[in-house]
Amino acid sequence: MHIGRRGSLFLLAFGVWSWFIWITFVKNLAADGSGLAFDDAGDPTGYFWVHLLLAITSFVLGTVIGVIGWRGVRANRSGG
Repeated sequence: MHIGRRGSLFLLAFGVWSWFIWITFVKNLAADGSGLAFDDAGDPTGYFWVHLLLAITSFVLGTVIGVIGWRGVRANRSGG
């Protein structure tokens, strides 16, 4: 299967966007002071664990998509 240049660049951009968004999200989640992510004793809540799992899953999928885009960009450059 061949991915065109525009499609490859889109996938690569999505991967980079995913890194930025989800790393920022996890940093903000860890620093949450609203009481949603951590209870009064400072222990993580269900909200924290669900959102951390969501962020990790999205980060992994975004990375895989970005790698596919990067490989497509390289293949298009080499004429493959």
